[in-house]
Amino acid sequence: MTGAEAGWVRVCSVAELRAGEGILVRTTPPIALFRCGDRIHCIDDTCTHEDYSLAEGWVENGQVECPLHLARFDLVTGAVLSPPATRPVRVHEVRVEDGDVLVHLPPEYEIAVGRAADHE
Repeated sequence: MTGAEAGWVRVCSVAELRAGEGILVRTTPPIALFRCGDRIHCIDDTCTHEDYSLAEGWVENGQVECPLHLARFDLVTGAVLSPPATRPVRVHEVRVEDGDVLVHLPPEYEIAVGRAADHE
């Protein structure tokens, strides 16, 4: 599924999200989900400093820290909170319906047909 078909996409169940851990969703480009308390956040998965998965990072106080060079990003705004990154990550709107997590993706994002998420 690509283009205008993207929109709201089911990516996982709320039960699959653990506090302090990220889930990689294999869209193109990839996105990551994080649970912080009662809130669920979705950002582009790739660190803007150097290509590395933010889903593998440390999550605390509404922030994720890239494990490669320790750049930190705000999960609400995508803003850079510490170098070496200088560019923010893109943030995606999230909603929960009947225990499922849905993410609103832009038309240019590609999603595997028949399966929105292949997370680890």
